[in-house]
Amino acid sequence: MLRFAILGCGRISYKHVEAAIASRDKLRLVAVCDIIRENAESHAEQYHTYLKNWEKPRAYTDYKLMLESEALDLIAVCTESGYHAEHALYCMNAGKHVIVEKPMALSTLDADEMIAASKDNHVKLCVCHQNRFNPSVRRLRSALEEGRFGRIIAGNARILWNRGREYYSQAPWRGTYRLDGGCLMNQCIHNIDLLQWMLGGNVKWLNADVDNFMHPYIKAEDYGSIQLRFQNGAIGNVEGTVCTYPKNLEETLTIIGEKGVVSIGGVALNRIVTWRFEDITEEEEKSLEESSVNVDSVYGSGHTPLYHDVIEAIIYDREPYITGEEGKKAMEIILAAYRSSREGNRVHFPPGHLSTLDFE
Repeated sequence: MLRFAILGCGRISYKHVEAAIASRDKLRLVAVCDIIRENAESHAEQYHTYLKNWEKPRAYTDYKLMLESEALDLIAVCTESGYHAEHALYCMNAGKHVIVEKPMALSTLDADEMIAASKDNHVKLCVCHQNRFNPSVRRLRSALEEGRFGRIIAGNARILWNRGREYYSQAPWRGTYRLDGGCLMNQCIHNIDLLQWMLGGNVKWLNADVDNFMHPYIKAEDYGSIQLRFQNGAIGNVEGTVCTYPKNLEETLTIIGEKGVVSIGGVALNRIVTWRFEDITEEEEKSLEESSVNVDSVYGSGHTPLYHDVIEAIIYDREPYITGEEGKKAMEIILAAYRSSREGNRVHFPPGHLSTLDFE
């Protein structure tokens, strides 16, 4: 039974509590930590309400004290994005396995240090890009690995969402370069991760333009457009915004190949919208609905299978499905997009050392 703690009890952390409950045969949540004690207590109660026969997780406001006081195996870092690297590094250097929420860091140097710390301390580092575990996404990935697309021509990621003043006022760190970034880094990074993963993962160059049209009370962008050329020749296109009136419109991922095209949509990329292949069968068409699932929010349902994978990675001493190296890729694309927009130039890869602080 792995002993588990959650560091940071904000907006996304309830999904980690749900995943811990679903993984209770191999994982026990023993501690939660947040600088606001009420938040930590609330998550402890959420867990204890479901598993009444288990001891209630202890609540902390100091994560270093939590690590000193508890015998922990695994920690989920769910704090503000700008603190992910600091908190994950402290935990890994203390010998703990880590699941870190996206983005793994806000600088490439921090990401590289996290990857090195994982190896040096012989602990697992998993970046929480949970949409890779969506049944629709996994089915798409299988079709790609089976070569059913033929040559991959292009991919498109569109995230047309709405976030207003109320959202940003709830947490003043949002929209800042020091602790967050803009819509690309916060809202769009999951889809950007999937796009680069499907198109080969090795970017040759990108060109981007970002701007702030409707949110003068934040520092970073509320709209971004990126064009990528991959080493295998495929072209990627990203359109992401939080300016969509008056509410979220869509999140879609489309992959175009010489022998097929697939588009995934839904609230959290949880539904197959288009599935066309040269070799498609009637039986396959009838089974497509099996890969579309209902979800309760834009966070989807991927946290639980991600936790199952990390638990197995720890038990069997293998790499998690989404390593630090994989988690760095989407973040690096977004940082390079910021540079491209700022300088008005195409950015070639590898782009070198980049940080959101470069764009304050």
